[in-house]
Amino acid sequence: MSLNEGMVTVEQKARFKERGYNNEDILPKTADERISSRNNYFTLWQGSIHNIPNYAAVVGFLALGLSPLNTILGIVVGGLAVALFMAINGRAGAKYGIPFAMHLRSAYGSTGAKLPGFLRGAVAAIAWFGVQTYTGAAALEILISRIWPGFSQIGGGQEIVGITIPVLICFAVFWAMNMAVGLGGGGVLNKFTAILSPIIFIVFGGMTIWAISVGGGLGAIFSYETVSTGINPIYAFMMIAASFLGVWAAPGVSVADFTKDAESQEAQSQGQISGLFVGHLIFAIMSVIIIIGGSIHYGVPSSGNGVLDFIAEWDNIPAVIVATGVFLLTTISTNATGNILPAGYQLSALLPDRIDYKKGVWIAGIVSFLIQPWRFMSGGGAILTFLNLIGALLGPVAGVMIADYFIVNKQTIDVEDLYFDEGQDSKYRGVNTQAYIATIVGLVLSIIGQFIPALKVLSDIAWLSGFATAFITYVLLKRFGNEN
Repeated sequence: MSLNEGMVTVEQKARFKERGYNNEDILPKTADERISSRNNYFTLWQGSIHNIPNYAAVVGFLALGLSPLNTILGIVVGGLAVALFMAINGRAGAKYGIPFAMHLRSAYGSTGAKLPGFLRGAVAAIAWFGVQTYTGAAALEILISRIWPGFSQIGGGQEIVGITIPVLICFAVFWAMNMAVGLGGGGVLNKFTAILSPIIFIVFGGMTIWAISVGGGLGAIFSYETVSTGINPIYAFMMIAASFLGVWAAPGVSVADFTKDAESQEAQSQGQISGLFVGHLIFAIMSVIIIIGGSIHYGVPSSGNGVLDFIAEWDNIPAVIVATGVFLLTTISTNATGNILPAGYQLSALLPDRIDYKKGVWIAGIVSFLIQPWRFMSGGGAILTFLNLIGALLGPVAGVMIADYFIVNKQTIDVEDLYFDEGQDSKYRGVNTQAYIATIVGLVLSIIGQFIPALKVLSDIAWLSGFATAFITYVLLKRFGNEN
């Protein structure tokens, strides 16, 4: 297949503009506008792997009762699943240069794409952006307090809008740092992740050496006995894989927003698969050693922040600064790739005549501040329950998108018809009801275990069960049902 097959021409893009598609953020990329290489994709997601929630999740994986080696293997399997998912769902964006909003339109229809697009790009992305920013702000407050002990006493414990003044200051500062990267778009993000990637391996490599030292050596760490739960290792691997796919559900469905810039199909597929697989392999080894070594030395983390509990115990202030600083940078990387960029693009796609990418980023950022995510985090985990439901929906959405592109349409999208004129009769106009039926069936199967205990296994692997059910249902509906 020619590397230029499927790429739109300058003339086509000009024609789409004449049809009213004036917003650059929803227009396809021409060959000259493709700037992302294998190296860009290799480093793109590294910061999203090494972040506070993922290290905290390893504590939970070990609690399943798996041995250290099996936990590492389970994480590697999950990482491989994520790598394949991202590369596979990224092929449409790389081939045609279309963003997520238009990729979604090709599967759900012009009207039908609005709801799943809004849930992914606005609701989930903005809420997660706020939660991630608050998590980073809490770490920043700890860091500043170690350097300047009096900082935590500012305001004397008085709260403003439900948060202490020091944490509010940290939230505002960290929010501004995230916004700066988000407003810079993909070009700034590529440079940011390229610089961050080697720093991650150096710092977490140092933490791994520390953990081996305080944990009594690799022998003691790999012979560490977890509490036996009697869980089947294969089932545990599926739970871990489903957990990672759930974490990556949002960036996974909207990955076309990144692959539309690919120099070639090989650049995104090889870059993403190698980067995500290698990244998760290294993360698996480092995280298990760090968590177990730290647990042997300090006790099992109990705050929910995982490895931050260990860092807070360190007496070496420079080490605390460096380690916490890298965690803050990886949180910015995660927020940019998974939340603020997709929110900016999707808000732009929903109202293309009024909102461009940068306006979308500003709207998302301001709303993420106004929803006061610290209240959700301290309110019994309601926000996390809500976002888990969004994640359960996105598994079926991914199933429909991949089934539509690969099975139903044989990796072919009619771009001329996709960017249809208002007076044009297009197959992409309206709502693809079969896509909605398949999505609803997948959603029901992914959450049914929360209501019927006998089917709990389906909810334990919600992303997998929702994805598979929606994929199969959509293919069957298209093959045996009536065409729209």
